Amino acid sequence: MKKNRATLELSKDEMTNLGYRIVDAIVDHHHTQQDQLPVALGSRKEMDSLFLEEAPEKGVESAKVLDFVLEHVMTNSTNMAHPKSYSFVPGPSNYVSVMADALATGFNVFSGGWAASPAAAELEIITIQWLLKIFGFPAKKGGGIFTSGGSMANLTALATARRIKCGSDFSKAVIYLSDQAHSSNIKAIRVLGFKKEQIRIIPTDGEFKFAVNKLKNCIAKDRLEGLHPFCLIATSGTTNTGTVDPLTELSSICKQEDIWFHIDGAYGAAAILAKNGKQVLKGIEKADSLTVDPHKWFYQPYEMGCLLVRNHKFLSQTFTEKPEYLRDIEGNTSEINFYDHGIQLTRRFRALKFYMSIKTFGLQEFRKAITYNFDLAEAVEKRLRKSGEWEVVFPATLAVINFRYHPLGKKHNANTLDKINQYISEHVVASREALLVTTILHGQVVLRMCLINPRTTMDQVQETLDLCEHFAKECPDNQ
Repeated sequence: MKKNRATLELSKDEMTNLGYRIVDAIVDHHHTQQDQLPVALGSRKEMDSLFLEEAPEKGVESAKVLDFVLEHVMTNSTNMAHPKSYSFVPGPSNYVSVMADALATGFNVFSGGWAASPAAAELEIITIQWLLKIFGFPAKKGGGIFTSGGSMANLTALATARRIKCGSDFSKAVIYLSDQAHSSNIKAIRVLGFKKEQIRIIPTDGEFKFAVNKLKNCIAKDRLEGLHPFCLIATSGTTNTGTVDPLTELSSICKQEDIWFHIDGAYGAAAILAKNGKQVLKGIEKADSLTVDPHKWFYQPYEMGCLLVRNHKFLSQTFTEKPEYLRDIEGNTSEINFYDHGIQLTRRFRALKFYMSIKTFGLQEFRKAITYNFDLAEAVEKRLRKSGEWEVVFPATLAVINFRYHPLGKKHNANTLDKINQYISEHVVASREALLVTTILHGQVVLRMCLINPRTTMDQVQETLDLCEHFAKECPDNQ
């Protein structure tokens, strides 16, 4: 029997050596990030040449496997936490949370139900309460759940809204969102089985905010046609521009019309910790549900999203199932089983990294970091406006700024400017010196910087702008 037994374990010395080497590699990575190139490039053919093989029947020494991974896997992954990673939404995590994730994974904590891990469930309850207070949600009735990210949080929110507002019949239900809403909301709507005819994408105004009058007209028309407006999705911090919709005004409309008010704050909600952010996000506390992404501006490692709701019963009323195989582990009314509050039954212990980092640094340090991000983005905007090479297309908003190369004294047409700015982005990324890609605003190709990394300096931004100017001047369309 022993000959056929496989325990899938290393010796204690092997585990210790492997663990120490991994920790050393992580520490070295964090300590030397700014000296590394942020961008990884590789074709499928190149990656196949490194990794493509049959699953081995016989194992390899763990140290050799780690050597291979450090040399080929980690070096071929773009570093979203690098100070010069400006695109999409960067992921500038912190080391304490990284180690907390290692603990949670190393102990393989099941965070689905109370009986399996009361401490894990309790820490999720406590950290959700911290977030409820931060965002002004009701302390006693409010609730929430940690998810893999904003996409799953939005899906959970919309499933809840449908259940509470529509019951089992959503054939006439209509949902409203702006043309700047995140794509994950459209995915969630489709996953939930809504037809294209049930989705209303409302145009935004010149500042990329929800056009309120157009929304009112659309709701009124749908009512007259016998349809059921049930949910509105606002955004606090759009991905393109960082814009915040008029939350207070939208909440009033939802209250008058008996519509579920969901705010997708995956990107920008955390800005509430800064003084200027709190003012911009006024009205966020009026949401029925709010998506927050701690793995963005709360500086947590991937994956960590969060959904907050005004009433925790909304979640349990939507997701609770009572299969016979769980009948012995149901807690009382105060002992929350988080598998009853969301889609997942098996859940990892996400709350630990948020808990340990907040306990270690304190909210004050997070406030300082977010405030610095605001200040840096505004300083970058001022520098761009003083230059004769750059045009600010949309001002610094929640640490996002959009700009493009448009030099004074040269009469380039719109098409030529688009080509030059696209050329800049492509060549900056190809150089691997910075991650800076484009988006489209007002029909123009623009460069977009998201400056939420507290370790990014103005000198590093200026180095990137200098690199951009270098490629702009060598662009064939700029001769």
